[in-house]
Amino acid sequence: MSTRVDTNCKTYRAAIDVLARPWNALILNLLQEGPLRFSEIGERLPGLGDKVLSARLKEFEARGLVVRTVDPGPPVRVGYALTQQGFGFNDVAQAIERWGRDLAVGEREDGA
Repeated sequence: MSTRVDTNCKTYRAAIDVLARPWNALILNLLQEGPLRFSEIGERLPGLGDKVLSARLKEFEARGLVVRTVDPGPPVRVGYALTQQGFGFNDVAQAIERWGRDLAVGEREDGA
């Protein structure tokens, strides 16, 4: 039997605050592949607007999850790469994927 997580724990809530925002998990997962430019992230996540993407990346940078680099060009290119802390999301993403597989199997067994 696994240990129950204290949902009132400050660290748990900090993680949930990040994951609860739309697009955050998808952006963090996409950046697991390696650094990407702003436009590349937008192209790979259809439906994500530039304004929201910009806000999310600024939030990630402030939280120490991504590092922003600027290549002065021309043309100027802005890239984003995960920090070590940002790469830690990979364990969470894998756990979510396992849980999702279990949910999908349960739905099929229930006839849903």
